[in-house]
Amino acid sequence: MGTLLIYGSYGFVGALIAREAIDRGLDPVLAGRDRDRLREQVDDLEQPGRRFDLEDPAVVAEALADIDCVLNCAGPFSNTAEALVEGCLESEAEYVDITGEIPVIEALEERDDEAIDAGVTLLPAAAFSTVPMDCLAAHLADRLPDATELALGVDSVRVPSVGTLRTVIEGAEDGGTIRRGGTLEDVPAAWRTRRIDFGRGDRPAVTMPTGDVSSAYYTTGIPNVEIYAVMPQPARTALRLHRDLAPILASNPVQWTLERLAGIREGPSERARERGSAYLWGEARSDDERVVARLRTPDPYVVTVDAAVTATQRVLAGDAADGFQTAAGAFGADFVLDLDGAEGFFDDSSPEVTSPTNPLLR
Repeated sequence: MGTLLIYGSYGFVGALIAREAIDRGLDPVLAGRDRDRLREQVDDLEQPGRRFDLEDPAVVAEALADIDCVLNCAGPFSNTAEALVEGCLESEAEYVDITGEIPVIEALEERDDEAIDAGVTLLPAAAFSTVPMDCLAAHLADRLPDATELALGVDSVRVPSVGTLRTVIEGAEDGGTIRRGGTLEDVPAAWRTRRIDFGRGDRPAVTMPTGDVSSAYYTTGIPNVEIYAVMPQPARTALRLHRDLAPILASNPVQWTLERLAGIREGPSERARERGSAYLWGEARSDDERVVARLRTPDPYVVTVDAAVTATQRVLAGDAADGFQTAAGAFGADFVLDLDGAEGFFDDSSPEVTSPTNPLLR
């Protein structure tokens, strides 16, 4: 198997992924910008390390010259993906990341032709942020090929890592996003609330701008997509207040302060990760039919580590086609069921074709 470089290997999630990659015999090169943290990790894991910044394309291309695949774990990915993708296209290395950022996924899709010409796979969002719902979307599309509406949701309360918090903070001004008629459409934060049965009773969920708005569309071709997440009432209220506070939250001084506070917390403990779980739900609709399916997975961080390393192994093995790929597009709907502890798909159906809570489904 080829040479793997993990960029951002010393972050909370990156470190978990690096250890898993080592346990699976991938012998990764550890990499990033922080010399001290990288040196400490290299000494601890006894793996080769490579420190380089992303500002100079020539430096990035040189650093990747002997690499077969890059797994980018350094978020916010809006700051790292473009430079690493450029380097991969130059050096003909495959590219995988764990982003959940819609603009990053969209930007990689726009480079599909370049990647095909270079013989390179670009596979973003190989993480919990999209893989389970992307596979759920593919499963629903297989059941209802004529579907024109797709709604997906997740029920999992989890303490975010520093990198996740910083990504959310930097995107504070953006509000929400859905897909309508195949086109991304900006909507206010918590634009729509809907009660969803994830398999343990109805719970209120709100629209969220996760990467599935992009990945599910490219995987299935279904033109109308909404993503929901369960939120407790205080969080739903805060998201609605965000509509008025977004300009304040997005200001540089406030972002700097929030990022410093975000750095106080690393992420959930190993015990918490072992006990965690997530419940996922999906609904596809055509003019005269509705299908529903559910999925249960381990803790989101456990899924992210497993999905990222498994997808990277599959890419290194040549299982993914050249060009832009989603996880389910590359490996099929059952890819999520190959991950340890994932259970599903649990199917349901109903003749209902209307929903008072969703303007796309009237």
